[in-house]
Amino acid sequence: MSKQIRILIADDSAITRGLFEKAFVKNNFEIAGMVSNGRKAVDFCREVKVDAVISDYDMPEMNGVEAANILIHEMGIPVVIYSDDAKIKSDVLAAGASFEKKPSLQSFDETSIKFFTNKIRTIVEKSMQKGGFAAHHKDSDSDALDDIILPGEDFKVLCIGASTGGPTAVQEVLNDLGENFPLPVLYTQHIDVGADAKMVRWFNQVCPNIPMSIPKDGEIAQPGHAYMAPAEKHLIIDYIKNDLPVLKLSDEPPERFLRPAVNKLFRSAAKHYKKACLALLLTGMGQDGAEGCKEIINAGGYTICEAESTCTVFGMPAAAIELGAASRVLPRGNIGRAVLQMLK
Repeated sequence: MSKQIRILIADDSAITRGLFEKAFVKNNFEIAGMVSNGRKAVDFCREVKVDAVISDYDMPEMNGVEAANILIHEMGIPVVIYSDDAKIKSDVLAAGASFEKKPSLQSFDETSIKFFTNKIRTIVEKSMQKGGFAAHHKDSDSDALDDIILPGEDFKVLCIGASTGGPTAVQEVLNDLGENFPLPVLYTQHIDVGADAKMVRWFNQVCPNIPMSIPKDGEIAQPGHAYMAPAEKHLIIDYIKNDLPVLKLSDEPPERFLRPAVNKLFRSAAKHYKKACLALLLTGMGQDGAEGCKEIINAGGYTICEAESTCTVFGMPAAAIELGAASRVLPRGNIGRAVLQMLK
């Protein structure tokens, strides 16, 4: 039997709280408590130890995202927010939480209960894991970066891939890159239709040092600017002009059900930039980006994977590390400084 996970349920509906309590208990969760809004969730977690918070989005006094910002960033507690409104997913991811579609309570049968609680368990367990692949890989959790082996090639492009928890991770890394960053930044984030433009606006508010935009097909990427793949389009490097990547928005089929896919961006960077490619694979569920990291390594480029200690979900970096496709594994707070050090 899998380990019991101790959770807090936050929902303003007493009926939903009751249904979820029975469902989670039946599937080997321990219910630490149940509250009716985000403010009460925060107050509860200051007094009682929980492994994770499972929360509705729309609640009075403090909604799920507002609470998640405190629970995740101040207390280090994983948060899964459920809603039947997919439009709020970008806000959820930006807060560092995980998003799940709220199951229909009218058809909340044994199968759907098991499916929902198993998905929650997978997310929470990956957030809680310690050690794992990163523990067996060279990983600097300290501030010392002196032992990084610097490649002998000048980098020409920085590629970033992320999924669950990615916006917050990318925000921190971009902020740490400071002003006048010398490379174009190409960024693929798993994102839903309609959320991409909103997320770019958010990035421009929180990362004014590196402006971000959704590129146009055929646009030449400029140094010191970030370009995020739009929803439902792969972002790839078509060719190079004067050392700068010419971008293509591709309608090629999804890869492993993902479009945009990190692998598509990373493979194109490996093909065109070879040793001059620097890539970051940050927090995210699944395996996307691992094969792309491998191709960058094989081409002579350099990859940095986020350490498990700071990942919301360790899936994507873990897959790359297991594949031998991580040149370096670093906690999020060290990644930006490492990049700058490598560009000196």
